[in-house]
Amino acid sequence: MSRLTHMDSEGRARMVDVSDKPDTAREAVAAGLVRMDPKTLALALSGEGKKGDVRATAEIAGVMAAKKTSELIPLCHPLSLSNVVVQVSEDAGGAGLAVTARVKTTGRTGVEMEALTAVSVACLTLYDMLKAADKAMTIEGVRLISKTGGASGDFRREDA
Repeated sequence: MSRLTHMDSEGRARMVDVSDKPDTAREAVAAGLVRMDPKTLALALSGEGKKGDVRATAEIAGVMAAKKTSELIPLCHPLSLSNVVVQVSEDAGGAGLAVTARVKTTGRTGVEMEALTAVSVACLTLYDMLKAADKAMTIEGVRLISKTGGASGDFRREDA
């Protein structure tokens, strides 16, 4: 592994200087899972919970979070995002609700943190909205699935 980009030569945290980098198209996809009891999953999928449509609310929360990432993560650059799509759906194995986020921009730095933040906040929103029914839910597997663009090249998780 090479050096950490957010540390200067004296080991101090710093924002990476991207002023000399060219603008390129960039995209990142992240995912996570809120594992829950089957009864809680059925309630969430029905859209009839006391707090309303939990999936739609979590999707909106994820989009909002992506746009606020630089305010939450200290050394992230503020970015002009061109597209954010957050999707909450039933996990293929029936374990709970799967969350995915796809974030795009054209700029000098990537959008991995925005995608990961979108997924994290969407998962937290699901937990908040369903906790009255199931406090034992877990948030699992928040991870980067893929990223494209930039000098570091493309990445695709092998187990995706």
